[in-house]
Amino acid sequence: MKDQVANRTIPMKYHLYFWIAYFLFNVVRWGSYFDDYWYSFKSNLVEFPLHILVVYFNIYFLIPRFILKKKYLEYAVLFVICLGAHYVIRSGLNFWLVTEDIWPEAEGGQRPFGFNHIVAVVVGELYVVGLTSAIKFFADYIYERNQNQQLRELQYQTELKYLKSQIQPHFYFNTLNNLYALTLKKSSLASDVVLKLSEIMQYIIYDANKKKVDLIQEINYIDNYVELEKIRFGNLVDINIGISGDIDNIKVAPLIFLPFIENAFKHGLRNTNGMTLDIDFERLDGQLLFKCKNTFNANARSNNINGIGVKNVERRLDILYGNKHKLDIFDKDDTYEVLLQVPIK
Repeated sequence: MKDQVANRTIPMKYHLYFWIAYFLFNVVRWGSYFDDYWYSFKSNLVEFPLHILVVYFNIYFLIPRFILKKKYLEYAVLFVICLGAHYVIRSGLNFWLVTEDIWPEAEGGQRPFGFNHIVAVVVGELYVVGLTSAIKFFADYIYERNQNQQLRELQYQTELKYLKSQIQPHFYFNTLNNLYALTLKKSSLASDVVLKLSEIMQYIIYDANKKKVDLIQEINYIDNYVELEKIRFGNLVDINIGISGDIDNIKVAPLIFLPFIENAFKHGLRNTNGMTLDIDFERLDGQLLFKCKNTFNANARSNNINGIGVKNVERRLDILYGNKHKLDIFDKDDTYEVLLQVPIK
């Protein structure tokens, strides 16, 4: 994979951006509340290091060691102690370093260090702790989602390479058997087979490793394969390849059609005097329809008529297209038909 899994650590600059923005917001908020921005600035300057300590102690120590391990009671006890210490230190520092009037926003004769003051300070701290915890959980969620997505992509790519590696030796095995049979007969067609095989190998080496190829390239590749089989079987096969609609600029995953055609030759010519094979590509609305229909001797039916190549391509289709493709296989009497529909952009 070209993209590496994202680093879980949030860059320091984003921490700085958050705390600067939050500090300025608090200065303006409380300064406008009692029309004393200088006091608001000084008090927030004293309080903010405590905010930062409580926040990071919570999200990097308490939550991982207690919340994520489902030790909720222990977390609650330690968090309450943390809030109590924060209140005492914050109020004391404000009283000694800023002003004795540490609760100017109080109304109705309320005094600092009383119950209402404690509640006001604790609720304010719960606000910032809750906000930062939510941000941390959201960042962790995004990280986990991206990591899982990249790991799935890596798994899919690995499996696709494995499945394609199974398809290619299977194809080479069949083609070399064809060539071997011709050389035994000292047929002049052997040179044509070598030429076609070299063209196919060029396609597989340089194009089949791409995620998508032009449909025209894939059809040319199939046509070379079919020509090889015609050389081998001669008049035993009647092959028709049809194209309907505009197929320019259509891209498809390589090597997803050939296994069905290979399968037709493998089983369609078993104990029979001939086979008819119809191959069609048709462009529909946002879809490409591939049809492969062949006749075969129903009395020589194979128990494994689908073959390993077809099973591999079914798995590849699931990985590449998920539920966006449709594959139907009809095996009736002496006819075997494959209908494959895949989305196109």
